[in-house]
Amino acid sequence: MSTVPTLPVHCYRNAEVTIKPVEGIEKSKRLAAWTAVDNHVLPEHKIIGIGSGSTVPYVVERILAQGRAVNKNRVFIPTGFQSKQLIVEAHLTLGDVSQYPVLDVTIDGADEVDRSLNAIKGGGACQLQEKVLAEAATTWVMVADYRKNSEILGANWKQGIPIEVVPFAYAGVLNHLHHIGSPNAALRMAKMKAGPVVSDNANFIIDAPFPESQMKEPAKLLTQLKLITGIVEVGLFCNMAKAAYFGNEDGTVTVKWEGGRVDQVSAKSEA
Repeated sequence: MSTVPTLPVHCYRNAEVTIKPVEGIEKSKRLAAWTAVDNHVLPEHKIIGIGSGSTVPYVVERILAQGRAVNKNRVFIPTGFQSKQLIVEAHLTLGDVSQYPVLDVTIDGADEVDRSLNAIKGGGACQLQEKVLAEAATTWVMVADYRKNSEILGANWKQGIPIEVVPFAYAGVLNHLHHIGSPNAALRMAKMKAGPVVSDNANFIIDAPFPESQMKEPAKLLTQLKLITGIVEVGLFCNMAKAAYFGNEDGTVTVKWEGGRVDQVSAKSEA
């Protein structure tokens, strides 16, 4: 693991954003998000994808800190309802991927990332739109706290791979999953209503845990799952990310890069 000098924390003169102090896990999330934005959301980037998850609000916070003059010429594309609301509430220009099929950069959260930058995503049931924006981006970057940093997928994220499925096919898909290595695969049920979780695309979500032997080859498993009729999208993101940023408890940020390099970056928590 290499060590690089402390990253500068930029001050933007035209910014109109209130930075509230945070502690604990939230501080780690902010560190990851701010460092990723400083490195990858550059003034020349005009079409920017905003992902989903609990770390993403800090991405928007840091983008706002770049100032009104920079952001007025940008368009922001959401991966789902949460990120759409973040864009609207921040008074940034909202766009749609059908209008802008090629993005300069997308920054998204993750549920778990392995040593090769393969990821599990979909804990928030947005994996279909997240993957569309990841594939549309010239640069796709993930941000998370240290709990999401793993060597093998499934080591920390025990809920299983989120799988989006058309409602009328869910029973057959579940049966298929039970026979190919995930006997505990189950329909994700809503916590505040009687019934299943429904995605932004009006589909059901299945959470499918697989054994370590299969999780060691996530790209192979992804291909196998995508061939099952009724599955819309799978929350395995393989061979897509340029980098992943993890905020640590000690105030540093671990950066995993495409190609295997790992940096330990000193970062400041306040602008």
